[in-house]
Amino acid sequence: MFFDGVFLMLGTAGLTLEKIETHADVTLDKIGEGFEITRSHLTVTAKIPGATEAQFQEIAAKAKAGCPVSKLLKATITMDAKLEG
Repeated sequence: MFFDGVFLMLGTAGLTLEKIETHADVTLDKIGEGFEITRSHLTVTAKIPGATEAQFQEIAAKAKAGCPVSKLLKATITMDAKLEG
């Protein structure tokens, strides 16, 4: 779902994604009798010809904020996003 938002926003900006790689480090904590995902840290690296770092950071932040999966988890979601040259 994060990627859907990225693709949509890139298209709106007239940009085309060449490559994107995302890794998620998830924290699973024991809460009461069970376990819950309490945190997730995304590391995103993308190659988008013609995009500026500022454009990419804005698009990545909006995609993260609007991601329905992130909202469903109700966990703390953090992200590092890097644009390849």
